[in-house]
Amino acid sequence: MSDVVVGLLVAAFVFAGGMGSLLLYPLLPDHHLTSETRDAVRVGIGMVSILTTLVLGLLIASAKGTLDRADQQVRSYAADLILLDETLRDYGAEAVPVRRMLLQYTENVLRTTWPAKAPSEVQPLESKEFGALLDQTMRAILALTPTNDGQLWLRNQALGVAANLIHTRWLVLVSEAGAISPVLLGIMIAWIFIIFASFGLNAPRNATVVATFLLCALLIGAAIFLILEMFAPFSGFIAVSAVPMQNAFAHLSQ
Repeated sequence: MSDVVVGLLVAAFVFAGGMGSLLLYPLLPDHHLTSETRDAVRVGIGMVSILTTLVLGLLIASAKGTLDRADQQVRSYAADLILLDETLRDYGAEAVPVRRMLLQYTENVLRTTWPAKAPSEVQPLESKEFGALLDQTMRAILALTPTNDGQLWLRNQALGVAANLIHTRWLVLVSEAGAISPVLLGIMIAWIFIIFASFGLNAPRNATVVATFLLCALLIGAAIFLILEMFAPFSGFIAVSAVPMQNAFAHLSQ
């Protein structure tokens, strides 16, 4: 189910809570409509409202942090790819096969992580064949035989960057899937439903109230949509940009 559909369903659910209480209000017995009863409902719902606001704010902040971390990892990933290629280029002709493997791996990262940005057909995310290219690059660097102190230093530098690339590669891959708990999200939506239902008990019955309920429900659905989108940083409408990796690929292709 797409994040847009989930957001719309949440909006409809919340709106139904408010409208349901508006419609049920005339059916309640008179002793349930006293000012004391309304005050008690307001106090209880006020506490739930504060708690819901805090949880929703924390979820949005956490989702934004997930998106920002993924973006920073991709930028670091692209920079390390360029640095490794430059180090291997300085090493000399012996490192040309290693650079070719690195270029092929970068192309595969673009194709599998950002299919819409890749020139060729879509491939499954991080296939074993493509993922092994970076490991082969590491082994190929280890196999290089330095002939002078300069090449020895460059080889050690390349090994350090390659090890960091492998580490970052897995950081990016584990950030691919959403990390939000469905139980937490469901509980928060239930809280919002109850809050809107309580609003309907105290609101007058007119078109302005209905329109306000609808607008607020849509905005809450949009907030849920944003949370789901940002917790999946490599897919959907709000995704980490492929530009840093495209720039790295363009540099390695030269």
